[in-house]
Amino acid sequence: MRVEGLPEDIRAIAWKAQVRLCQRYRLLASTGKALPKVITAIARELVGFIWDIGRRIQPI
Repeated sequence: MRVEGLPEDIRAIAWKAQVRLCQRYRLLASTGKALPKVITAIARELVGFIWDIGRRIQPI
């Protein structure tokens, strides 16, 4: 229900972020990396996805 009404390109970016970041988190956590480092790495990648969505949204 949250994505209803959102443009398709925004939905695609969000889904790509969901899949990539979940996979990346599991991979990094399973290798024994320190959890704060794993979370920081994921947060940095998330910012990239947020930036991409932000630049595609039309100003009001």
